Amino acid sequence: MSDAEERATTRRIVPRGRLGRLVAQAAVLAVVAGVTSAFAVLHKQVTVDVDGHPVRVEAFGRTVGDVLASGNITVGARDLVAPSLDETISSDDQIVVRHGHDVDVEVDGAQRKVWTTALTVGEAVDSLGLHDDEVRLSASRSASLGRDMLRVSTLKTIHLVVDGQVIDGVSSAATVRDALKDIGLVLDDGDQVSVPLDATAVDGLVVLVTRASTGGATVTEAVPFDSQQVDDPKSIKGTTVIETKGKAGVRTTTYELQTVGGVVTGRTAISSVITVAPVTQVTKVGTQELPDPAVVVVAPGSAQEIAKGMVAARGWGDDQFACLVSLWNAESGWRVNAGNQSSGAYGIPQALPGSKMASAGADWQTNPATQITWGLGYIAGRYGTPCAAYAKHQSSGWY
Repeated sequence: MSDAEERATTRRIVPRGRLGRLVAQAAVLAVVAGVTSAFAVLHKQVTVDVDGHPVRVEAFGRTVGDVLASGNITVGARDLVAPSLDETISSDDQIVVRHGHDVDVEVDGAQRKVWTTALTVGEAVDSLGLHDDEVRLSASRSASLGRDMLRVSTLKTIHLVVDGQVIDGVSSAATVRDALKDIGLVLDDGDQVSVPLDATAVDGLVVLVTRASTGGATVTEAVPFDSQQVDDPKSIKGTTVIETKGKAGVRTTTYELQTVGGVVTGRTAISSVITVAPVTQVTKVGTQELPDPAVVVVAPGSAQEIAKGMVAARGWGDDQFACLVSLWNAESGWRVNAGNQSSGAYGIPQALPGSKMASAGADWQTNPATQITWGLGYIAGRYGTPCAAYAKHQSSGWY
């Protein structure tokens, strides 16, 4: 070997001790890099909506549960958490927490406790499956749901027997007194009713009205209202909605009295005028046939295909799915990003506001499955079935 070759070979040989130090340093750098990377992955800032109040949480963890623990936000088994506790979460995602509690509810005089995660009176009433146009509440729908008793009065039929007539009126009033006012019955001094005026009005209640002595020269009488049914081609066949509640009128009759020795022995009607005209009760009866399930074509991978499986999972048939397709065609065209500029409604089911759907998942703005999950839950709680919701939409333009 020449001197040049020997020098080149010597330069390529690294002493064993130095090689060990290089390997160790590389290992340390790898560990540091790995720890730094892991820290970057696990450390995140997340907004948690706790009962309507946003809280910014800095957390070190992977799951929703880790984030809530870092923020000292406790949840129980019956509380609402979306996404679920074991789901992974990324920075800038949103978590929704709704703590449940018992609410004392009185429905038509019957008291009960209801467990709810609702924030407002309206959300609590919706969860009971009651309709806006058929209830009276002791507080505004937009009011925060507190610990006070929530009183709900539903639509009911009251049977009045008065002035030789039977008047079947409808009212959502809580008391007999207010129900009689709704139906249009005017009580005079001395009139008696078979039920205390402050008693709770219940469906099917019969109230007998006994007029005071009619010996005077002027007498008022109730005038029953007429009932009318009209076909509504915009409503599903078989559904009925009271469009105008009937209201009794008032007839005032003036008599000429015949007296003998100061005692009334007879009277003759000299005028009879309807001073308050009765209001005809108008009931709309749906005539529109249900959507035909056979004509509903669902594209693979579409939002409708996702919904079809979810509808079936709830035990609803193809007829209900057909109603759902028609309903959300009208509402959003099944577009996940459909937004109503005037009202703020958003998504496939047109939740108002759209952020309500966060209760079904943090990805409510972009994920059709999340929106559909929320939408079906809303329909089930408020209307029972998609066809009932579609009937409401057909009759009023919203649901």
